[in-house]
Amino acid sequence: MDDLQPVAGAPEVRPAPSTRNTFHVYVASLESPRSRRAMGACLHRLAAMLHTASGHEPGPAPGERFAWERMRAEHTAGLRALIGRQTTQGPAGEQVPWSPSYRNLHLSALRGVLRTAWRLGEMSTDDYQRARAVANFRGTRLPAGRSVHAAEFTALLRACAADRSPAGTRDAALLAVLYTTGARRAEVAALRREDYDPGERSLRISGKGDKQRLEYVHEGAAALLGAWLAADDRPSGPLFKPVHRSGAVQHRPMTDAAVRNAVVKRRRQAALPPMTPHDFRRTFIGDLLDQGVDLSTVQQLVGHASPATTARYDRRPERRRRGAVDRLPFPAPEDIGESG
Repeated sequence: MDDLQPVAGAPEVRPAPSTRNTFHVYVASLESPRSRRAMGACLHRLAAMLHTASGHEPGPAPGERFAWERMRAEHTAGLRALIGRQTTQGPAGEQVPWSPSYRNLHLSALRGVLRTAWRLGEMSTDDYQRARAVANFRGTRLPAGRSVHAAEFTALLRACAADRSPAGTRDAALLAVLYTTGARRAEVAALRREDYDPGERSLRISGKGDKQRLEYVHEGAAALLGAWLAADDRPSGPLFKPVHRSGAVQHRPMTDAAVRNAVVKRRRQAALPPMTPHDFRRTFIGDLLDQGVDLSTVQQLVGHASPATTARYDRRPERRRRGAVDRLPFPAPEDIGESG
């Protein structure tokens, strides 16, 4: 088998058969389906970059057929340079560079698959340590998304109330849970009836890393959730279920994509600007911090591993900075007069 050689700053890598597929072993080791999808997609992109840089067609699922165990320090250095040049389409159709966090996500996938190759005995310790020693990209971006204002939430519930089918009742309860717990959409999709205690208004949520926490829904949200549960007297099973267009409730769990689609459908009916399920999480965290709830409590409520992650959602520093700018002297409109 020919040795790999860097070509135009990137390694020339050819697929190689392996009795143990490093890609599959690594992806299977990840805990959540979402992580497996995300990291698998990263490896497919990385393999496609390397094949293209070497003048080869990537073909379908290139990450699965790529000889990750043959990567060496010069190859990962070249791959990092390729990652730094990647762009994506912006909102106006323009090409914008990948964000630092998105670049580093791909480096994390690379280190993960290299570690798997080392654990399988397909890379020496020295080759592995040298290959994985690529620096993360520096830089930060402001958090994406926006807050969902109380008036917008009211408009969403009105849109649900106008739908007399079970889907309207379900979506009102689903939106209320998102709004008053800050749960992730995958967490909401995974909820079961056994996880909800109506007396305590508590939800047992299984978050990232199989960590459980208790969330408490608002009294108004509990009423909407009770109306949805009254439509089905089954004591166990998924909490939120798909509703067929005929109005029949299907006894299987919703997917996290279905949760997103429900949000999109109701905000369009309410004629509101774009929003995502994660915007409810941002709103929940920001509203609690605005109300003076301490950072540690908010961190526990939303299941963040680090308080630094929770602090990124704190809107108070931005408001203080805006207030500081507003104190600058600036001429009044009547003092400026008509221009020209």
